[in-house]
Amino acid sequence: MDLISDRGRRVTVEELNTTKLLAHASQQAKARKYSDMLIVDCDAHHYENENFSEILPYMENDVLRQLTMSGQAKSRHTIVPRGVGYQDMGGRVTRYPMRSSEKTPPERMRDVELGERWMDAMGVDYSCLFPTGMLNVGLHPMKEMEVELCWAYNRWLTERVLPATEGRMYSMLSLPFGDPKASLRQVEKFGGCKGVTGFMITTVRSDMAVHHNDYMKVYRAIEERGLGLAFHSGPNWGEPVFKSCNRFFSVHALGFTWYNILHCTNWVVNGLCERFPKLPVLWVESGLAWIPFLMQRLDHEYMLRPSEAPLLKKKPSDYMRDMYYSSQPMEVQDLGAMECTFRMINAETQLLYSSDYPHWDFDLPSTIYDLPFLSDKAKHNILGGTAARLFGLQPRNEKQRQNLIKYGNLAA
Repeated sequence: MDLISDRGRRVTVEELNTTKLLAHASQQAKARKYSDMLIVDCDAHHYENENFSEILPYMENDVLRQLTMSGQAKSRHTIVPRGVGYQDMGGRVTRYPMRSSEKTPPERMRDVELGERWMDAMGVDYSCLFPTGMLNVGLHPMKEMEVELCWAYNRWLTERVLPATEGRMYSMLSLPFGDPKASLRQVEKFGGCKGVTGFMITTVRSDMAVHHNDYMKVYRAIEERGLGLAFHSGPNWGEPVFKSCNRFFSVHALGFTWYNILHCTNWVVNGLCERFPKLPVLWVESGLAWIPFLMQRLDHEYMLRPSEAPLLKKKPSDYMRDMYYSSQPMEVQDLGAMECTFRMINAETQLLYSSDYPHWDFDLPSTIYDLPFLSDKAKHNILGGTAARLFGLQPRNEKQRQNLIKYGNLAA
């Protein structure tokens, strides 16, 4: 039997199979009868860097395409900026260094095959596919490179990947937010593609003014198409405000919340909820603990200085309760605080389950299912019902259909 050295520990090839790695998750899924409820993962990832040889040829600019493909072929530099971090947990997460050893059928696209393996193991029916390295595309010093990379990735995803998933995977496509005109063009180009439920802005940038007038046409175009807008956060140790942090987990704890706090504040205070009332806005991968904090801070300031937010017709927290939030990474240390958070954000209708798989800190569906203070309706809605209603996802069996109808997420 083949043996592979993993930083001194020897493992078999079979141990590295996704299904084997998630054996306990599969046991959970069967014990909790997940098959009876539609489960939608609104934030899952793949490693698009493994497919750059297919993605980069879609770049439109001849010079930038040649520059990028040459560098990628000779390993002279990275294509997307990468900061210092320890996401691989010092090699202890074997699916990172050993991923390339997992075998997949040659007739199937590798990303799709691996995706279905983890989805089946967890009991997930649908997943929203996001990139990984390209979440840092907003840090690229060349804005035209951000535009080209997003265009190439979006073409590859809509033409090659999503059609091969048979509808089980969908995506909110990456927008080159550094260029409003290019963002609008990509909404117009890809907004009608099968499997596209919206667009995603990577929020790892502190100079992004979501309220600038240049972006209004972008938001309107997304809203008119009945699509959603997601803001996906992340860490950046290079951000000046985090330079005093001497541990990665400090940056990880603060970064994921900081960027969404910043951009959510500007979105709400500048009245974008009033300007685009039919645009579903989703805040992704920043946990939940920051939301009550921001609600209270903004309400307090608004009551003192309402003239500075003339577009608002109600308190900032009321607008925040109308928006949507992904669950991962859920802060589970204090159930009382979590229950209060769920109440404040109207979690039964506004919270969407997310795993963040295959990243090191992913959450299984049981993170939601096992919460003692949730009703059956809340569990069904959070785990998939709300996402099914938002993104037009259909049940995969009769029991799921009955439950979606029962809890108001599907017409009878």
